[in-house]
Amino acid sequence: MRIRHANKQDIPRILRIYAAARDFMHRSGNPTQWPDDYPGHADVAADMRHSSLYVCEMNEEVLAVFFFAMGPDPTYAHIDGSWLNDEPYGVVHRIAAQQGSGAGRTCIEWACAQVPNLRIDTHEHNAPMRHVLNKLGFAECGTIICEDGTPRVAYHYVR
Repeated sequence: MRIRHANKQDIPRILRIYAAARDFMHRSGNPTQWPDDYPGHADVAADMRHSSLYVCEMNEEVLAVFFFAMGPDPTYAHIDGSWLNDEPYGVVHRIAAQQGSGAGRTCIEWACAQVPNLRIDTHEHNAPMRHVLNKLGFAECGTIICEDGTPRVAYHYVR
């Protein structure tokens, strides 16, 4: 699998991956993490403008999409708990992958290899993501509050 910056030709596939991820979340007991229109075309376009949107592909087929950038991230400024350290860090947001492809894990492993500190958050009911993060050695550090006022479980990986 290969990670690269997303481009405009990827947008239809990215939107289908996000739609499938929303459907999976709803069916697996996590109906509120991503509302029906999030992430949408405007989010994808903004992430692309900031060169922060990546895809994971195999045989030229896009299997996953994610946001990766260097912090600081305003939503991580306050935590009910504590981060492992206060060193510069990267962040991953809006990650979604084709079910069963293993591409989601590949994306997170790639991000871990880019920076010595990586932070990510997810909804408390996102059991599949929480399982992957625990398997990859992320530490659960507490709770952060998103811009929309909803809580998320905060994770930190230190290499």
